[in-house]
Amino acid sequence: MEEKQHRLKESGRELAFSWALCAVCLFGHFSHFFGAKAAWIHAFHSTGFHLSLSLFTLLGPGRKLILDGMKSLFRGAPNMNTLVGLGALSSFTVSTLAAFIPKLGWKTFFEEPIMLIAFVLLGRNLEQRAKIKATSDMTGILSILPSKARLLLNSDGSSTVDVPCNSLSVGDLIVVLPGDRVPVDGIVRAGRSTIDESSFTGEPLPVTKLPGSQVAAGSINLNGTLTVEVRRPGGETAMGDIVRLVEEAQSREAPVQRLADKVSGHFTYGVMALSAATFLFWSLFGARTLPAALLQGSSVSLALQLSCSVLVVACPCALGLATPTAMLVGTSLGATRGLLLRGGSILEKFSMVNSIVFDKTGTLTVGRPVVTKVLTPSRQQSSYSWSEVEVLKLAAAVEANTVHPVGKAIVEAAQAINFQNVKVADGTFMEEPGSGAVATVDNKRVSVGTLDWVQRNGVNKNPFQVVEDHKNQSVVYVGVDNNLAGLIYFEDQIREDARQVVESLSRQGINVYMLSGDKRNTAEYVASVVGIPKEKVLSEVKPAEKKKFISELQQDQNIVAMVGDGINDAAALASSHIGIAMGGGVGAASDVSSIVLMGNKLSQLLDALELSRLTMKTVKQNLWWAFAYNIVGIPIAAGMLLPVTGTVLTPSIAGALMGLSSIGVTLNSLLLRLRFSEKQKQIHGSSANIKTYVYSDLLDNRNKKVKHPISDARWKGA
Repeated sequence: MEEKQHRLKESGRELAFSWALCAVCLFGHFSHFFGAKAAWIHAFHSTGFHLSLSLFTLLGPGRKLILDGMKSLFRGAPNMNTLVGLGALSSFTVSTLAAFIPKLGWKTFFEEPIMLIAFVLLGRNLEQRAKIKATSDMTGILSILPSKARLLLNSDGSSTVDVPCNSLSVGDLIVVLPGDRVPVDGIVRAGRSTIDESSFTGEPLPVTKLPGSQVAAGSINLNGTLTVEVRRPGGETAMGDIVRLVEEAQSREAPVQRLADKVSGHFTYGVMALSAATFLFWSLFGARTLPAALLQGSSVSLALQLSCSVLVVACPCALGLATPTAMLVGTSLGATRGLLLRGGSILEKFSMVNSIVFDKTGTLTVGRPVVTKVLTPSRQQSSYSWSEVEVLKLAAAVEANTVHPVGKAIVEAAQAINFQNVKVADGTFMEEPGSGAVATVDNKRVSVGTLDWVQRNGVNKNPFQVVEDHKNQSVVYVGVDNNLAGLIYFEDQIREDARQVVESLSRQGINVYMLSGDKRNTAEYVASVVGIPKEKVLSEVKPAEKKKFISELQQDQNIVAMVGDGINDAAALASSHIGIAMGGGVGAASDVSSIVLMGNKLSQLLDALELSRLTMKTVKQNLWWAFAYNIVGIPIAAGMLLPVTGTVLTPSIAGALMGLSSIGVTLNSLLLRLRFSEKQKQIHGSSANIKTYVYSDLLDNRNKKVKHPISDARWKGA
């Protein structure tokens, strides 16, 4: 970023210097036009003064452009700078000969190189600013990573020292305390804890980490102390990989850009040939074609002027800027809207997508558990009986001491029924990561967790011989003293915008599919809620089978996008035309994904699709303008209208038109921001209306007398 900012400042200085010279040049012309008589004003219009201004321009702000253009020409790969350099140098050379050898009768046009360089530098500066904006939007991503780590000084873990993360080396041991974010990618060497990796894998529940397990920088250590061996030092983290995605986005060219570059190369040779032909025609046949009054001194002078005009007006700046400016604005817009886009080729491909495949867990669902039901044994099943509210309150009292997502869901459900927080007895709380927690509440030993956990903590009888199989739901056991008091069911909630997104894609004629490793009834339940037909749902599929399904769709000539969130989706994401990772699916998912939805909202998929279409529409508009400008401008610059109307396009006017064409292309690209904002209002405006309707419906239901406490809790959770 510092290097890019430095280049931008340098470009700004060159631009300011160039336009200052241009302003002085124009001042001289205007003063002469208005007939100012002062001697010092007359000096501003003198040939020697303009020669000096032109020389300053070529040796100062225009030097890099000209050198790059000439080097490219000598290498046999001319670019847009080649025509800029040839136009500026030829104008200066002809004007200098005319100034020093008056008997030639040629006209001088020293202002042409000045105006040409000024307009070209303006376009380049705007392009650089777009690049800086796109990159600077991404630098905040790294801010969630800790800047320091606790380096272990001895093997018993009794002594640590805080050191900068970028000073760590592979093999160093660090200590991660409960509540801390893991500072580096590494492997657990000691300790046991649960880690919240939802931003990396998309899985809703924390993962138990034991010695030998891998941990990623940015994930949150919930409830145990870990000793981690560093595997990726310094900034080489999964989060750092995201920033590198943006770097790729600025360098990767779209196929349409490669076409424009190829055309520009051939175009340069063609323009040079046209310029030479223009000179030969007017120098040999000009005197016969035009009356002497229109020759403006001599036929050779006019031929030189018109050939220079052809070189200047045909500079393919607009053609060269047409695609990159639109792509840069597109990727920058994506960055500001939480969309990481791997370059222009992705925008181009995504605009043609006709099939989208969704993963279920963490993609169509939110990845956050919510309590849905409390089940207690009947009198026939157990001599001890607790009400649903009592079971929920006892479990919440224990789980209030944990940071586990399931524990939080239980506490939230209890709070929804006005649960007054009951403190556990001091010194009685104990938690085993991955199993559960236990504590004494109101002189009762309450354990919450897996069946094995509550049995280890005294429960000797299970009245629930068969646990109910609820769609899309899981269960935790609650033990009170030596009895199983009840079961608490929870589910991974379906995203509130999932149905709207699926319906919107279907209305656009896009085929929507869902893949899941879950059992069939769970997958079909989620699909039915979001609006995906059963025949387009594949359940109990393994990663290799997901990839195979994507390949089969592609064989049917479909352009396929895959939306996933975790490691199990990596193969399918990589094999699809466009891989889309949810949230910070920053592990294997985003490494192979073309697009990352950083806001972790499914509705961003619609934003990305609309952005890709608008960007490609802007690219086509820019290319049409660039070609149309050259088709019209080159013949006029070559003198086509001169015999008919007497109109001649001077190099200075040609330079201004060339610059204006580049500015027009850049402004059209910048208008993409406005067009995209308008589209977003249309998309999200309609979704807002849907949400209002749903919420009002929920309010109506809640105003009725709801007897079941968990129903009320679910409403509040929603």
